Amino acid sequence: MKSAVLFVVCGALLAFQKPFRQYPGVEYDDFPLPPDWNEKTEFVFARMMYPPAPGVRGGFRSGWGGDWTHGGTMWTQDYPRADRHFSAAVRRLTRIHIRSVEQPVNLDDGDDVYNYPFLYAVQPGRGRLTDEQAAKLRDYLLRGGFFMTDDYWGPQDRAVFEEWMHRVFPDRPIVELDDRDSIFHTIYDLDDRYQVPGARYMQTGVTWKCEGCPAQWFGIYDDKGRVMVAASFNSDIGDSWEWADDPHYMEKFSALGIRIGVNYIIYSMSH
Repeated sequence: MKSAVLFVVCGALLAFQKPFRQYPGVEYDDFPLPPDWNEKTEFVFARMMYPPAPGVRGGFRSGWGGDWTHGGTMWTQDYPRADRHFSAAVRRLTRIHIRSVEQPVNLDDGDDVYNYPFLYAVQPGRGRLTDEQAAKLRDYLLRGGFFMTDDYWGPQDRAVFEEWMHRVFPDRPIVELDDRDSIFHTIYDLDDRYQVPGARYMQTGVTWKCEGCPAQWFGIYDDKGRVMVAASFNSDIGDSWEWADDPHYMEKFSALGIRIGVNYIIYSMSH
């Protein structure tokens, strides 16, 4: 039995999961709960909480004290609007019984992360894991977990992300994912991938956050050729989920962002 399947079985042991929790975000602090928020489901979208990188600017809620374990810092970018829009899309487009609300996951919370086969983090260029968190993430991934990360732009963010991943996997390279890799063909054939812009596109018409920054798709493989880490460089998949219901945000960007996310979830549960 594949390790990812073992994760699904372990994830079904709901009694060991942390209860649902909601924190204030850098953009939202009063987001209504859907009526079925406490439904027991087979899958939960897990958003990774992380401490900010030393000296990082921005990404703090105005007036917030900066305690990342209570929200209000960069790990909450797009949260929870993006997570809930994407979960709703997964319900419509697949047969996965996914919960309507996300779960913030703190790597410091004992073994909680092992309940989730799929883990997402936004703006890794603004965060830095502790040694203990890096070791926990490495163990989680080697046991069959999957980590999607998104919305980091330009050489500075890339350097921070690569330093982060080097501490998780000092012996594994970050490589550009090949169009032929099955991660791009689990449900949708995604050979034609283009830059997915953030919300500012609705005002500027510009898809990039830094000039000369094309979209790239990076990953880290395990010894059997399974993608453990999938990183969207110079794209903002999270915003494509967050603004999927806004007529000013072009449908083609949300369509690609949602398809990428669906492919990654199916891949995480089948490889």
